[in-house]
Amino acid sequence: MSLESVRAFLAEYAPELDIIELDQPTATVAEAAAAHGTHPAQIAKTISLRLGEQVVLVVAAGTARLDNRKTKEVFGHKPRMLDRAEVESLTGHPVGGVCPFGLADPLPVYCDVSLRAFETVLPAAGAINSAVRLSPDRLAELTHAVWVDICQART
Repeated sequence: MSLESVRAFLAEYAPELDIIELDQPTATVAEAAAAHGTHPAQIAKTISLRLGEQVVLVVAAGTARLDNRKTKEVFGHKPRMLDRAEVESLTGHPVGGVCPFGLADPLPVYCDVSLRAFETVLPAAGAINSAVRLSPDRLAELTHAVWVDICQART
């Protein structure tokens, strides 16, 4: 169902983008980078966070690490990662396939500036073996994301 919701979302808002489906799992940054033959940082990971009473999605470079101090400065709350059941319930996507497209419920999306180091990035596409290749700016445009600087870049 999740892959289908992403497929429907992209068909409506970005028909020029193709979903890449692979035979092997790409649920982790390392698996995705190896499968797509790219640097792990180019994998756009989607982090599900609770900030006070609000749940948000943050899309960041695969090797970036959430900086709690920066996140609290930007959002006014200490971030708390959602558990697997909350992630799947709120996004409609399985852990390892979470992306900001085709969500079960509308959620605010934020793109970390760590994504801007690349011409193209690869977020998941609603399944543990799917992705889509697009520019960080197109990702932000499609999801109505706000750019933030809340991660520490790592190599």
